[in-house]
This record gives sequence, structure tokens and C-alpha cells, in this order.
Amino acid sequence: MNQKQSVSTREVYRGRIVNLKIETTTRADGSKKTREIVEHDDCIAVIAIDEDDNVLLVRQPREAAGKALLEIPAGGIEPGESPIEAVHRELREETGYQPQNVARISGFYASPGYCTEYLHLYLATKLQLAPLHAEDTDDIKLLRVPIGDALRLITSGEICDAKSIAGLLLTLPDYQDNASK
Repeated sequence: MNQKQSVSTREVYRGRIVNLKIETTTRADGSKKTREIVEHDDCIAVIAIDEDDNVLLVRQPREAAGKALLEIPAGGIEPGESPIEAVHRELREETGYQPQNVARISGFYASPGYCTEYLHLYLATKLQLAPLHAEDTDDIKLLRVPIGDALRLITSGEICDAKSIAGLLLTLPDYQDNASK
């Protein structure tokens, strides 16, 4: 991998959720590259599975996509909040359920070609009803889908966002192995 040295960074936009900067770097070979970088805080994403082996999915409007998408619950990590605390809060806000068991599955960058957002992926089980209202969740619809149907929803394109696809594909083999024991 070429080492880079930052030559200049210019902030173009500072928003509530994202910031945009233009960064020019010099590579080890002397070439210069200019990149637009979207700065976004880390987030969590959750594979929540109920006692009947259903995965909890949410359908919510996504303005950037121009339609409502079927997704796993996810959201931002508030200042001073740990990723696990964010899992508990976001799951309650988006699905109305509080997990009794939370385990880290993995983590990944959402779109590292231009964005700093890193997603912490968790498995949540032993769910108990414990709604927590948040103002931006009124348009979210909860769906319970048998875990065995998740792959079909991905391959049919009904689930089409990267975090949900990655999360479900990372979870399915281990969950199905454990469920069959």
C-alpha cells in the first residue's frame, strides 16, 4: 500500500450528520491525489432474533434511495454512549424491544472509498417488549421474518442495503449451525 502524506485539507461543509472535506495528498511515488471525504460518526447495526427464530427488520423511508427500504435496525452512537448502549437504545426506538443478550459479530466501513463511517455489528437475542419513543422513528414499520427467509429477501433484492446484507450473511451460517444443534 502506498503511504500518503496530507498536503492540504479544506472543510467544505459542516452539517448535523455529516461533514465534507477535500483532502489533497502526496503518495510515495510523488503523485498527488485529491479526494472528497464524508466524515460521519460511527454507528451500530443489529441482527435481532426473537424467541420464534424471526429476525426483526424495519421498513423505513430513505430519502437518498428515494424509497422505503427493508433493513436491520441501526443508528448512530450518541456522544458518551458505548456501541452496546447504542444497540439497546436503537433497538428499543426502532422495534420496541430490549435485548437481554447482546454479542458483537463484527464491524466494517460503510463505504470506505469516500466515507469515514464505521458500523459495529451486533447480535441481539432474548428480546423483551420495552418501547422507547424517538421523534425520527414514526415512519418505521416493524416486520418479523423467519431467519430462514433472510437469504431469499437478499437474493430477490427486497433487502438491498449493504449493512443489512453484510449483517445477515455474517449471522446466518453461525445462527443456523447453532439452531440445528
